[in-house]
Formats: sequence, C-alpha cells, structure tokens
Amino acid sequence: MYLTKNEIEIMDVLWRENRALSRGEILNLSVDKTWMDSSVHILLNSMLKKGAIREAGFVKCGKTCGRVYEAAFSCEQYHISTLDSTRCLPDPVKLAEAYLAAYGLTEEQTASLRALLK
Repeated sequence: MYLTKNEIEIMDVLWRENRALSRGEILNLSVDKTWMDSSVHILLNSMLKKGAIREAGFVKCGKTCGRVYEAAFSCEQYHISTLDSTRCLPDPVKLAEAYLAAYGLTEEQTASLRALLK
C-alpha cells in the first residue's frame, strides 16, 4: 500500500497516540504537518478507501457527533508492507545492520531482540 507524505503524517499521529482520534484531535496533535487543516477530510477519506485507517466509533463534539479513526495496522506492519512492493527483498541481517547503524537500540530493545532470536 502506498501512502502519501501527508497520509503518513496522519498515521504517525495515530501510531504515536495509540488510540482512536477524532478529526479535531488529529488536527490538534499534528504539530509539524505540511498539509492545510481544510485538507484533513480529503486525506481521511483517501486513507479509509486504502484501508490504512478504519472508523472506530463516534464521539460527541459539541452539539454533534463525529467519527473517530484508528490505524488499521502498526507502524512496523506498514514498513514491512512497503518492502513487499519491491522486486528485491532485502536480506534480513543486512536490513538489521542498516537499521542499527542509523538508529541503534536501547538496552531494553537489545534484550528483547536477544530473546526473540533465541
């Protein structure tokens, strides 16, 4: 699945908050957004059609009710799906080496990874 830069910005908010959010909450929590507030409805509808987000109910907003949205998959699942769209899948060891060189790991992540590999 391909998501635009603006859609990824919204997904980042949903992933970071890890809960269903209303349109207004998404706007308020999108601090460094590159899109205009008036575009949020178009972006959310596009993301619904792609299956990136799903409706998670309704919340009372003043005198009306508004939909709340949640991510349909995790950040990690999204990034793995982008690898599937390439013809040459990266070697998992080299991919891990590249990730470690770029970002490193905390002690807790290192322990979890060791347990996973055992």
